[in-house]
Amino acid sequence: MHTIKLNLKKRSYKIIIGSKIINTLGRYINKLNIGGDAYVITNLSIKNRYGNLLNEALKKGGLDVRFKLVPDREESKSIETASLLIRDMVGYDKRRRLFIIAFGGGVIGDLAGFVASIYKRGVPYIQIPTTLLAQVDSSIGGKTALDLGEGKNLIGAFYQPSLVFSDVRLLNTLEKRQIRSGLAEVIKYGIIREPHLFLYLEKRYKDIFALKPRALEYIVACCSYIKADIVQRDEKEEKGLRTILNFGHTIGHAIEAASDYKTYNHGEAIALGMLIASDISRRLNLIDQAVFERIENLIKAAGLPTRIERVSLPKIINAHYRDKKFIGLKNRFVLIRGIGKTKIVEDVPLRIIKEAIKKRL
Repeated sequence: MHTIKLNLKKRSYKIIIGSKIINTLGRYINKLNIGGDAYVITNLSIKNRYGNLLNEALKKGGLDVRFKLVPDREESKSIETASLLIRDMVGYDKRRRLFIIAFGGGVIGDLAGFVASIYKRGVPYIQIPTTLLAQVDSSIGGKTALDLGEGKNLIGAFYQPSLVFSDVRLLNTLEKRQIRSGLAEVIKYGIIREPHLFLYLEKRYKDIFALKPRALEYIVACCSYIKADIVQRDEKEEKGLRTILNFGHTIGHAIEAASDYKTYNHGEAIALGMLIASDISRRLNLIDQAVFERIENLIKAAGLPTRIERVSLPKIINAHYRDKKFIGLKNRFVLIRGIGKTKIVEDVPLRIIKEAIKKRL
């Protein structure tokens, strides 16, 4: 089992990582003294698979539990869904000390975290991620968000959880597509910060697809350490350091939005975004062809898409203008100078962006 401390003074919290550890959850929550009434936001498939397991763990800790289901799709990250949750919480929250549990993947985590940030001007919440993508990335760091039709994550807040509890056993029932999606974010961490992780993935990606607990614990812990270190040094992305976590996300998010979030899941879109960002890096002479090919080969080996289908270039370009990293009329891309080395570049010529995208069409 791994315990990682994310140091943010009064907002510090632990990230607990292990296999078959969820039965100990009540003990960790009681130590936090955040309340005795758990409002669990999840979806039907997660509740059917693991609801009894979580319920028993919470009851064992003497906690009262209410499950609230939301649809398992990106569209749940909406103002309408958040409003429905808040209204339901008002009815449940009479004479209680309520805290929220986000029990699911990235959509549930973003939605539940945002609701926690605004309900009564902020109530405690806990992340229990159930997808690889959420365990290695989205559950950590306090970014909460809702989508608008115009773009992804355009409404949000920085609001840190009280605990992140990653039990890799919860990954056992994931479909291969979800594993691949999470692996895209793991690849991202190798590219931007840790060459040894990238090399490990090149050699051992089959162990991850086989859901071997040791391999899963290793990559979840490695990514969690990296993200915790970055977040505690640049919590609100004010120093430029946290920005590197968005490698592949500028065009990745644009591909998601341009396809109405229906053609690609998040990890698949980010894989395509990383290929395009790497190609832009190559075209700007920041990396050579050999580095680009290593990245492309690993993304292929992971079974992630390398071609953009059913999404047009004009729609992608139009969507990328809404990226939050734009400064006025200037774009800002996270690019790379090698495996483990990043460079933030402003005002990348539109011609180069289009050429890199066209190569994937």
